[in-house]
Amino acid sequence: MFIDLRSDTVTKPSKGMKEAMFMAEVGDDVFGDDPTVLALEAKTAEMFGMEAALFCPSGTMTNQLAIRVHTWPGSEVICDKYSHIYLYEGGGVALNSFSSLKLLDGDRGRLNAQQVRDAINNPDDIHQPTTSLVSLENTMNKGGGCYYQLSDIEQIRAVCNEKNLPLHLDGARLFNALVETNESPKTYGELFDSISICLSKGLGCPVGSLLLGKKDFIKKARRSRKVMGGGWRQAGFLAAAGIYALENNIERLREDHARAKQIGKVLDGLPFVKNIYPIDTNIVIFELPETILASDFVARMKEQNIGCVVFGKHLVRFVTHLDFTDEHLIEFEKNIRKVG
Repeated sequence: MFIDLRSDTVTKPSKGMKEAMFMAEVGDDVFGDDPTVLALEAKTAEMFGMEAALFCPSGTMTNQLAIRVHTWPGSEVICDKYSHIYLYEGGGVALNSFSSLKLLDGDRGRLNAQQVRDAINNPDDIHQPTTSLVSLENTMNKGGGCYYQLSDIEQIRAVCNEKNLPLHLDGARLFNALVETNESPKTYGELFDSISICLSKGLGCPVGSLLLGKKDFIKKARRSRKVMGGGWRQAGFLAAAGIYALENNIERLREDHARAKQIGKVLDGLPFVKNIYPIDTNIVIFELPETILASDFVARMKEQNIGCVVFGKHLVRFVTHLDFTDEHLIEFEKNIRKVG
C-alpha cells in the first residue's frame, strides 16, 4: 500500500464524481455554450455572492489572470514572502503582468493591516512603482495550512478601500478555512474584489479552478485566459466534477483536518522530528534536525511506501485528502516508525 501524502491534488475521482462526469451535457466553452461549465460558474458565483466566475485549468492560471487584470506594467503587488503567487507560479507576475512584488514578512504567511498600509508606495514618488494590488492567501500553504481571522481581513479591506486598491484572494484551499471558522463564502465575496478557488485540491476534482469577480473583471479575464491558451472545448465533463465536489465534498474536509492532527500526534516524540508547525487544517509541516536533509528523508520515506515532499532544506510536508483513510493512517504510523 502506497500512502500518498505529497499533496491533496493526488486524489482520484470517486464513483459518484465519475458518474456525474460521464452524464454531463457538454458544448464548446470557447463559444460560451457548454451548459455544464456555465452551471458551475453560476453556482460558484452565487455561492460567494459575486457577479461572475470563470472556469480555468489551474489555480496558477486564475491567480495570474487576476493579477493581470488588476495591475498594469510597472506596478507593484503586495503579498507575503511565502505567497504561492511568488514562490510557485514560475515568475508569472513578471512574465504575464510586467509587475513587481513587494514581499512582506507575515505571521506564517498572514499579513496584517498595518503591514499593508506601510507597504503601499507613495503614488507621487516617481522613483517607486505604483502599488496596484494587495494579494492574500488563505489557507496559507507555506504556513502549514493556517488561516486568517475574519477581523484581520476586514482591517486589510479597510486599508484597501482607503487607498483605492483592489484586494485579491488566493483561496486555493479556502474551503478548508471555511469549515474551521464556520464563515460563509458570501462573507468573503463581500471583502474581496477577486477570489481564486481550486477544485482539484481538498475537493477532489481531477482538474480545475475558478476565478470570481465582477462581470467586467471576468470579461477581461476571459480574454486573457484565451491569450494564455486556457480556452476549453467540451470542458463540461470537468465542470461536472466541480459541481459534484461543491455539493458533496466540502463538509467532509473536517475529516482531513482530523487525520492531519493525528499525523501530528504520531510525529510528536519521534527521534527525527525537531519541530512540528501548528496543524490548523490538512497540512502538516515538520522540521528535521540539521544533520538530516529533507531530500534524504523523503527518499527514505518513499522506501517505506509513504509519499511526502521537501518543503525546505530541513522541512517536510504531508497533506491529507479524501483518499487518505483511517486504514492509511494506521499503516502510516507503522511505516514511519521504521524510518531511522
